[in-house]
Amino acid sequence: MSNVTKLNEYSDDISNAELVKKSQLGDKNAFEELVRRHQELVFSLAYKLTGNRELANDVAQEAFIRAWKAIQKFRGDSTFSTWIYRITVNTAWTLRKKAKKHYSLNIEDTQEPVVIDEKKDPEFLAINSDLSSVLKKALDQIPVEQRIIVELKNIEGRSHKEIAEYLDISVTAAKVRLHRAHQKLRHILEEIDV
Repeated sequence: MSNVTKLNEYSDDISNAELVKKSQLGDKNAFEELVRRHQELVFSLAYKLTGNRELANDVAQEAFIRAWKAIQKFRGDSTFSTWIYRITVNTAWTLRKKAKKHYSLNIEDTQEPVVIDEKKDPEFLAINSDLSSVLKKALDQIPVEQRIIVELKNIEGRSHKEIAEYLDISVTAAKVRLHRAHQKLRHILEEIDV
């Protein structure tokens, strides 16, 4: 019965900032609520960074473990979402480097199955699928730091300011890195014979 009370105690009405304060006082239930609220964001980012569901699960789990261990150091200069985003990016870089030593990641093995809507034009679907595959291969060829910025800006539609906050860099640095990533992608795409 007390577990039900605890779960109800942290409804959606309580803010993330309040949950962080409670977590800093050692309240594991408050931190579990933060995990519940952010697990989709963290897994989604981890999957985009790794391209592999198993590794993304490992990254997400490790990111939350690191966040729990460091919750006392969280000063509140940014939102919890931004802070956990940064931790996830750093964790993905670390685990991805370790994983590369153990196996090579092939984009063909990690693609999501394509669900075809038979009401759509099959030729359009084929062309779109080919282009998507080419873009994924090109993205996989640029450094992960640049890929993150491209995905944040061009896929998720984040602003330069949001990207800067997520990656703990200046807005100018975010713009410069995005520009360089676009140049590198353009060069790769020009080399690919489509």
